[in-house]
Amino acid sequence: MSTLHIPATASPAASLAPRLILSMAAATGFSVASLYYSQPMLGVIGPSLAASPAATGMVPTLTQLGYALGILLLAPLGDRIDRRRLILVKAALLAAALGAAALAGSLPSLLLASLLIGLTATVAQDVVPAAASLAPEAERGSVVGKVMTGLLLGVLLSRVASGWVAQWLGWRSMFALAAVSVLLMAVAMARELPRFAPTTTLRYPALLASLVALWRGQPALRRAVLAQGLLAVGFSAFWSTLALMLHTRFGLGSAAAGSFGIAGAAGALAAPLAGRWADRLGSHAVARLAILVALVGFALLLLDRWLPTVALLPLLAVSAVVFDFGFQSALVSHQALVYGLVPEARSRLNALLFTGMFLGMAGGGALGSLALAHWGWTGVALLATAAAAASLVVRRR
Repeated sequence: MSTLHIPATASPAASLAPRLILSMAAATGFSVASLYYSQPMLGVIGPSLAASPAATGMVPTLTQLGYALGILLLAPLGDRIDRRRLILVKAALLAAALGAAALAGSLPSLLLASLLIGLTATVAQDVVPAAASLAPEAERGSVVGKVMTGLLLGVLLSRVASGWVAQWLGWRSMFALAAVSVLLMAVAMARELPRFAPTTTLRYPALLASLVALWRGQPALRRAVLAQGLLAVGFSAFWSTLALMLHTRFGLGSAAAGSFGIAGAAGALAAPLAGRWADRLGSHAVARLAILVALVGFALLLLDRWLPTVALLPLLAVSAVVFDFGFQSALVSHQALVYGLVPEARSRLNALLFTGMFLGMAGGGALGSLALAHWGWTGVALLATAAAAASLVVRRR
């Protein structure tokens, strides 16, 4: 099937076909889901590979670090080469990395596969700028929000899927199924996605160096990155420690931990709404309101100290809905903001935003584990609440 060539100077289409938007949303969802399959499965991966809980906890940490590194080093290539080709190559490599994880015979080999999964799952960060480039300016926030719905549902529902599959079919089956899903996604992208002409002729070293110039020259970008990164600390601290807390406190398995992703997925429905609000009200105002909502959601976790044990599980579900709603709305608002700063550098702007966010994710996972070990679930709640409060301070203007 032939594809449409879109020159760098061409105007975006008057509107995007719903099928193309759906394909891009699915592509981001399946690719980014690869980062989170391991989290609810840690309780079964460790014994299977004769690894300690502390060592097994490095699996999601290396995946997140690989993703941050991949965004920084690979995502800027979307401004330099045809995004369609980049998406297809990364998808093939991601499927191979997931297959390697399914076949891993030791923890070191799984850790290496996890790092590679993180690096190549950055294909999601090539699809989102592609959607922003194709969308008309008046609808950019709405289109990005729709595509981000797929990404955010992938983040949250991946935990649901992996928790159930690991319990009934084993953790290796989950990685194998993930590899197949990514290959199917690549086929859909090959059929639906148009070609893109590069927006810069910079060589790779100069392309990476231009990230520094963008960072220094765009104070709005710096505030957006720092605010979203701090919010990600709390988000990751919760999701990275939830399975361990539920197992030790309630004796619940991976399926129960993964099922909390359903509550979080309800918050992901905020993405299209946030995009439309950003188009109408402005990205700055929507981002501040979204961070405030996330702060309230995290603060709800502190009620655990005064509520009976039976109320904790409903409290966790309500909190997940609220803070996920705020987190996803803030992310879409920040994306709409930074994509409008330097249109010809959208892939690089996206790389900086998501590098900061996933560094926050990695830091939140590590800090959350320490907080849980030393101060229990209250420590995790305090960490998440403090990080959201700091984000709101950064986003005050």
